[in-house]
Amino acid sequence: MSTLKWVRGVNGTLGWFAPQLVASKMRLAFMTPRSFAPSDWELPLLAKSERITLRFGLSALRWGQGPTVLLMHGWEGRPTQFANLITALVDAGYTVVALDGPAHGRSPGREANVVLFARAMLEAAAELPPLQAVIGHSMGGASAMLAVQLGLRTETLVTIGAPARILGVLRGFARMVKLPPKARSAFIRQVEKDVGMRAATLDVAHYQLDMPGLIVHAEDDRYVSAKESQLIHEAWFDSRLLRLEEGGHHRVMADPRVIDGVLSLLSGRSLQARQSA
Repeated sequence: MSTLKWVRGVNGTLGWFAPQLVASKMRLAFMTPRSFAPSDWELPLLAKSERITLRFGLSALRWGQGPTVLLMHGWEGRPTQFANLITALVDAGYTVVALDGPAHGRSPGREANVVLFARAMLEAAAELPPLQAVIGHSMGGASAMLAVQLGLRTETLVTIGAPARILGVLRGFARMVKLPPKARSAFIRQVEKDVGMRAATLDVAHYQLDMPGLIVHAEDDRYVSAKESQLIHEAWFDSRLLRLEEGGHHRVMADPRVIDGVLSLLSGRSLQARQSA
């Protein structure tokens, strides 16, 4: 029996009788990332990086010289998953600083969430030169938008495969692990208590995004629905929406049209790839 099938079976039974206990176990599972080694194609870029340590032990990799671009990977991700984009940015004359999110890579912590990621970006920005751009993938994109609400300053912002609503992410996880209604409600309340914010407020519809931005999403993303990108675009007046037919949740980061879109945004050029108005 697969682990997920076993978890669903336990939750579907025990969740009716001990909703708080089951919710607590699922909260821990939801916030505890697994660690994955870099793929072979990431290793050449990793070898060229400079490892730096920022405040509170936050770890990051740095490449290049020039205006600073800050990158934040997604859940259980790594800085070098941006390898193609990092190479293009360095070749275009930028310094790239890519963070290990809390509880990821060499950064401290055992648990992580969207608020901790956002605060890590604020901590990093306090030690870096003014940011030309912030680029976030998946939860890193959601965290970047939240970080702007918390005071992060950047000339431009890019999200790739990011969710628009954290409450939707929590509900999706609760459905995946088959939490009964009371356990599902308890799970969301426990997460809210842990992060110190109501999940309903972590919604791009409530955000103020006043810098130029690029929103990237692949239609075949199986982890975050492409519909989320439209919600972000509708809430963000000065944004470009780049929807690609293919690319999934991770491969899309290396798509030449995405790289061109990012460089176009940073240089003020019009977006050449297919774009939604």
